[in-house]
Amino acid sequence: MILTSVIDAMEATPLVELSRIRDEIGYDGRILAKLDYLLPGFSKKDRAARYTIEAARASGVLAAGQTVVELTSGNMGTGLAIVCGVLGHPFVAVMSEGNSPERARMMRALGAEVVLVRQASGARAGEVSGADLALVEEAAQTLTRERGAFRADQFRMPANTAAHQTGTAPEIWQQSGGSITAFCDFVGSGGTLGGCARYFAPKGVHCYAVEPDQAQHPIQGGGYSMSELTHLKDVDLAGTETVSGNEARKAARLLARREGVFGGYSAGANLAAAIHLLQTREQGGTIAIVICDSGLKYLSTDLWGTT
Repeated sequence: MILTSVIDAMEATPLVELSRIRDEIGYDGRILAKLDYLLPGFSKKDRAARYTIEAARASGVLAAGQTVVELTSGNMGTGLAIVCGVLGHPFVAVMSEGNSPERARMMRALGAEVVLVRQASGARAGEVSGADLALVEEAAQTLTRERGAFRADQFRMPANTAAHQTGTAPEIWQQSGGSITAFCDFVGSGGTLGGCARYFAPKGVHCYAVEPDQAQHPIQGGGYSMSELTHLKDVDLAGTETVSGNEARKAARLLARREGVFGGYSAGANLAAAIHLLQTREQGGTIAIVICDSGLKYLSTDLWGTT
């Protein structure tokens, strides 16, 4: 089948059982990994980018040729750069300097204008905090006004949730033969967890938020200590699993070494949380996780620096 554009490839990723990791660690149950790092922008955010822009164009909120602005840790921005490039919209990505430089380089290569925002006082490079995100949000709001742009607000746009409620979750359910008993995901905007939980919870699947164990952490793209997230309002969650940066790092390296799945920090966080769940509350179950983005986006970080 020949696709009309690369946008049509932003779906239908494989689901793989991580049986080699189970054999090495010895937990009771199964972990199924949704390989969204194989999407064109190397992350699950391609789905939300596509849905957001297509919905805005269909409703008339986004006019032909109008500029799109969005804050990003790099993944949503990459997806938007691809979609906007194909559909003829200039795109401006606003990102903290604390994110890995590979992300900015990739977005620029895809035609985006990238505006880097200085980190908050006392912040560490490679660890983007809620205070850093607030500065990025302020810059994004200013640019949206100045450019007369459409704001692809991933923290509030319902298309973010819809992308996973109608795409990611049904794909996992169909590919697993309806066998999963739990799902967990590292929380950034909350769109993936919120959308998947809305699909899975009515089917009796326990859904868990994955969060870092402290405010300063290396897991880029989330863990901003935000008290309220639009996408998680009125969502039936079974609980929260916390992971440390070191646990996420070790799990990502294990995922690459034993399964050949080259994911990033958040993929490691998801795997670490799933292993812990199978050792405790979800023993004997089948847990689905998403490999959120590619390890290629972290080559300059400590994720791979000392392997």
